[in-house]
Amino acid sequence: MKLNPNNITSYADALIKTLIDYSPKLISAFVILFVGIYAIRLINRLIRKIMVKRELDPTLTKFLADILFWVLRVLLFVTFISKLGIETSSFVAILGAMGLAVGLSLQGSLSNFAGGMLIILFKPFKVGDTIEASGNVGTVNEIQIFVTKLVNANNQTIFIPNGSLSNGTITNYSMQGSRRADLTIAISYDTDIKKAKDIISGVLKNDPRILETPAATVIVKNLTESSIELAVRPWAQNEDFWDVYSDTLENCKLAFDAAGIELQPFVKEHSNK
Repeated sequence: MKLNPNNITSYADALIKTLIDYSPKLISAFVILFVGIYAIRLINRLIRKIMVKRELDPTLTKFLADILFWVLRVLLFVTFISKLGIETSSFVAILGAMGLAVGLSLQGSLSNFAGGMLIILFKPFKVGDTIEASGNVGTVNEIQIFVTKLVNANNQTIFIPNGSLSNGTITNYSMQGSRRADLTIAISYDTDIKKAKDIISGVLKNDPRILETPAATVIVKNLTESSIELAVRPWAQNEDFWDVYSDTLENCKLAFDAAGIELQPFVKEHSNK
């Protein structure tokens, strides 16, 4: 097949004419693209500074800034292709259909996402709090959009989905600043109850970590077949709680030994059937 020089010339002229006619759109589209990219970065940086200045939660700040960043990028892309003369209505419809398909396939993730938003907004706990949720106890290490990261007493990291976390029961041990230890000490029926209570009260008063308000209490909790159970309930700051818990038991045992009082071992009671 022979190429006609006249045809080549006409094609070249048509191409040059098209480029000349189209170049203003092309140039303006790329100008909008580059200016838009710079403007988005500037807006994103400004929004982050404003949210940090208003002392919003760091997780919420990062999340909102990221959402705004990608929304602005999508709008910029639609504006860019529209400026090039490409029909955007069909493109937007495709994006909507893709969003619906992704949403249906990620229902569980969307539930976790919504749960993360609720946790960030209503703040049932914050980073550093000790909580109990979904059968796990640990210190909150990080609140992410889809999961919350806990670290338990064994230094194990636990990831709890925010969906189940926001819909379940959460016990926050750190929110009030102090905690009460619920201890049980069993004594025999031969022991003078008042003397035993006085010894325990003395132990509690000698520990400066135990709070005066609310006051610690020592009461008879239960009368079993084998022992008298005394409930010992001291209050302590969160950071002192576990030390107070264990030291109170140890110091009560030492004080009872010094007074010649033996603790009654717990006896498993069998019911006759």
